[in-house]
Amino acid sequence: MKAVEGACSPSGGSNPSPSVNLLNQLVFQVLKKLFSKVSQKEAQEEHKPLEDTTEAPKKKNLFERFKEGLSKTKEKLTSALSEVFEVDRLVDLNLLEELEEKLILADLGVETTLHLLEPFKNKVIKGEPLTTKELKRQLKEKMLELLIEYEKPFPPSEKPSILFFLGVNGVGKTTTIAKLAKRFKEDGKEVLLVAGDTFRAAAIDQLKMWGERLGLEVSHQKEGSDPSAVIYQGLEKAIKENKDLVLVDTAGRLHTKYNLMEELKKMNRVMDKLVPKENRVNILVLDATTGQNAISQAEHFSKAIPLSALIITKMDGTAKGGIALAVSYKFKLPILFIGLGEKAEDLLPFDKHAFINAILPD
Repeated sequence: MKAVEGACSPSGGSNPSPSVNLLNQLVFQVLKKLFSKVSQKEAQEEHKPLEDTTEAPKKKNLFERFKEGLSKTKEKLTSALSEVFEVDRLVDLNLLEELEEKLILADLGVETTLHLLEPFKNKVIKGEPLTTKELKRQLKEKMLELLIEYEKPFPPSEKPSILFFLGVNGVGKTTTIAKLAKRFKEDGKEVLLVAGDTFRAAAIDQLKMWGERLGLEVSHQKEGSDPSAVIYQGLEKAIKENKDLVLVDTAGRLHTKYNLMEELKKMNRVMDKLVPKENRVNILVLDATTGQNAISQAEHFSKAIPLSALIITKMDGTAKGGIALAVSYKFKLPILFIGLGEKAEDLLPFDKHAFINAILPD
């Protein structure tokens, strides 16, 4: 053993024997193969795609997602109406007056509530028997009638089609545009974004940021530019490049401002010159958390330009979901999408049956 140690030692005075030399070579080869296998395994693990070891969540159907997202509105309505509907009994005028008050407080508004309950009051006055169970069933049917549906193809199939977004600042307009742009791009459509809110540099930057994230071009000019000129430039580009869709963001500073409304009218005239009206959808974006203030916003914007449809955001964060019924009924506007969360997939196509069943379950 001492001879081997001496042979291997750098300070040893004698040369290693042939047997020791052979043993050292064998050890070296074994170690070399071992480290080679370990390195190969590490390399394979490094480039191997990560496996999701967690169980994939069960995909929820539309009704389940509406039910979950509208839970706050449902809780408010259920709490308010529980005393009215918990016992099946004959309906009288006192009960209808109680129901009227509760629906108004649930953000359905006076006009919508009176329209819903008038037929039932007439029945009671005529002495026709009506139970609370039947009242609830018929009330749901009448709510469904209030929610008119968008009967045209969306988005329009002609090239280029314009989705023109309106709404006050803070309603989630630009984020909604980004979510829809992502959806349309994934559907294979060529999409152009237009930064028509030139009043704020932050608005232009936000849309540009979304464009970069989504891999979409954004037509824009500097802050303070004429928004109508920005739209004209964007539409010319879309026509030249044969784009399928143009999504236009607009300014949303105080909706009561005269200058903003005149600006929107001018933008509307510019679009009319380049693209037929049937190729355009004017979409008002409303924030459900504002409640009855959404009615005021819709009134001001509808006076500026004709509105085609609504998108209502932040429905998951409020108990004021009844505003969807109120604004849709008052302005005879269909609801295209509602926002039930922050993710792109949380902007859901509006389904009136899922909506009514979610807020007023059997």
